[in-house]
Amino acid sequence: MSPNDATFIPLTQLTVIDAEPIDGDAEEWMRTVRDDEDTRTRLAEHGLAVAVRALAAWRVASADGGVSDPSIESALAVRIGYGGGDALVDGRFTEAVELAPPDGRSTRSAALRPQERMAAILSGRERPLACEELVVRARSDVDAGRDREAALQVRVALEALLADRQAVARATQEDDFGFLEERRRITGEAANEALGGSLSPERLEEVTQTLAVCERVLRRRAAHG
Repeated sequence: MSPNDATFIPLTQLTVIDAEPIDGDAEEWMRTVRDDEDTRTRLAEHGLAVAVRALAAWRVASADGGVSDPSIESALAVRIGYGGGDALVDGRFTEAVELAPPDGRSTRSAALRPQERMAAILSGRERPLACEELVVRARSDVDAGRDREAALQVRVALEALLADRQAVARATQEDDFGFLEERRRITGEAANEALGGSLSPERLEEVTQTLAVCERVLRRRAAHG
């Protein structure tokens, strides 16, 4: 391919339209969106949640595991605005504001660490643990509100992490591993509850707490090698 050859990168534009009309004056609502960061965040999170549910439905309906959950960080642009129905369906707003990209500032060493580990994995100098992928999947389920799937995923992730304890554990991790050992029964009960139907709020909180400790253990391993 020569430098002059055009390269086309496929992009997906997704518009979430609230079926309820704006309560009050549209321009006043737009001013609030521009001036109030909390309002922008709330609306963006609502739109993201709808998009996650829609793509999850498509992933199941199409049996295509390659359809991933969207995120604010991965979007090229996020806009909030208003307009007429037909125009919005085509992605055209009467007026809109574009959100600033997330603040991705970090130290140089922190920014390079994932790249260094990726190079080690690709070169065969390091092998990723099964529990790492499972924990990431569990976090995706929790964040997307897939409570039943999260409970099942956390159960497997926890067992895999405990099985890989020798590869992960260090002196500073003993308390966390003690906590995770105690959580095996509770996590199993949560998974069994998920097989039968929706989780209770208390069960979901237990699942989320267990996942957070699993993530903390793996973050320490990543930070210290």
